[in-house]
Amino acid sequence: MEAVHGHGHEHDHAHYPGGIMRWVTTTNHKDIGTLYLWFSFAMFITGGLLAMGIRLELLQPGMQYWRPEFFNQLTTMHGLIMVFGAIMPAFVGFANWQVPMMIGAPDMAFARMNNFSFWLLPPAALLLVVSFFVPGGATGAGWTLYAPLSVQQGMGMDMAIFAVHIMGASSIMGSINIITTILNMRAPGMTLMKMPLFVWTWLITAYLLIAVMPVLAGAVTMLLTDRHFDTHFFNAAGGGDPVLYQHVFWFFGHPEVYIMILPAFGIVSQVLPAFARKPLFGYSSMVYATASIAILSFIVWAHHMFTVGMPAAGQLFFMYATMLIAVPTGVKVFNWIATMWKGSMTFETPMLFSVGFLFVFTMGGFTGLILAITPVDIQLQDTYYVVAHFHYVLVAGSLFAIFSGIYFWLPKWTGHMYDETLGKIHFWLSIIFFNVTFFVMHFLGLAGMPRRIPDYAEQFADFNMIASIGAFGFGLSQLLFLYVVVKCIKGGEKAPAKPWEGADSLEWTLPSPAPYHSFETPPIVK
Repeated sequence: MEAVHGHGHEHDHAHYPGGIMRWVTTTNHKDIGTLYLWFSFAMFITGGLLAMGIRLELLQPGMQYWRPEFFNQLTTMHGLIMVFGAIMPAFVGFANWQVPMMIGAPDMAFARMNNFSFWLLPPAALLLVVSFFVPGGATGAGWTLYAPLSVQQGMGMDMAIFAVHIMGASSIMGSINIITTILNMRAPGMTLMKMPLFVWTWLITAYLLIAVMPVLAGAVTMLLTDRHFDTHFFNAAGGGDPVLYQHVFWFFGHPEVYIMILPAFGIVSQVLPAFARKPLFGYSSMVYATASIAILSFIVWAHHMFTVGMPAAGQLFFMYATMLIAVPTGVKVFNWIATMWKGSMTFETPMLFSVGFLFVFTMGGFTGLILAITPVDIQLQDTYYVVAHFHYVLVAGSLFAIFSGIYFWLPKWTGHMYDETLGKIHFWLSIIFFNVTFFVMHFLGLAGMPRRIPDYAEQFADFNMIASIGAFGFGLSQLLFLYVVVKCIKGGEKAPAKPWEGADSLEWTLPSPAPYHSFETPPIVK
């Protein structure tokens, strides 16, 4: 009998490649999810080292370690690597692992395209990292690659542009795959409004990605032709407009920040009900809130541009539209709190990270609301207040949710329980050092310290030293996370069928074919 991979027939393991070729050629959604997660962790460490380079220079006033150009390269590459290399691939890894299992599908819709969309990422990452070693170095224009500066940079900028193109192609293919899987491969009886919220958030995120990735590709392509073919899209002397670049970039960039938070909302919406031992409060309002956040994200882009001289009517529109996003976001936060209300809560590591997410992400949301007020933003634009704000939503938001999800699903992924004590230590180190690092940046920004500068006035010295110490602490704490995960993969207590007592919700009960390299049994080679 011909073996059918992963469908309950007797496995014929002989024709599957082993060793490295298994990972290169795999079309199994679980393998590919694992690849995404490890890749994103490698990029997270890389981007983290760059951040520590930034904080090392800012530990004290004066120029200590880096040339100003190199400092700018650190900030640019830290941003690009963390956004496109760490946060987004991690969430795609979650989507690959969980979405088919949550909807009862045997695998992703386009298994080979799934493999290809992952393997586009390592060359892109290589382009970004190698750009440090080319003449002129990695680009120093900031992660937003603003023209006209980005038109004048060396070949590192070309490498960054090609990396962005490749990662965009990967995102688009991954999104097509996720949408097709969710719409076409749900188990009988699973209507859209019965899907786990994580699946919903990814469905909406995938639509956002398909809508805005081509816009970013357009922006960097115009940059490329400005650089090499004298097109003058962004060159005022040639009849172009540097502000046009900002409009095109942020039309991508604002939906992008929601691309990086919606899957986090989905993870938290799985974890909180599990550890509160009661269903998610207001399921359908959560779905509608997520969809409305996605729609509104398209009409707020110029709140990143309050200082470019747009008309007062434009500023008013973007101010009010931005404030409107606070409504569905608030709906979500209150629904999460209502989910926990009177629940039989226990605080294992996934729950700690989700509750931590709730607390600190809400703070980041409030500073976002403050920055939405045009006259306030004009004062705070390009100061450390903005840096503090977006790290509160991206680190305490996206990253903490990623940690929460990894601890939550590790028992399912590996068949082993992780070390709970070490997990909790990782949480407390992370949340304390995170706040030590970024809370003081609000004060630096309010006092007027500009971002992206390697040197600063004496008055900012104390807060910068605190932030740098916190950053080194936060970075080192992530090595503990690596240790916990590796220790869990290698062995440890066997995970029960329902690792979280009472958390026997949908994602644990739906059938999913075991990968041919099942963690439970050694492969049988005929």
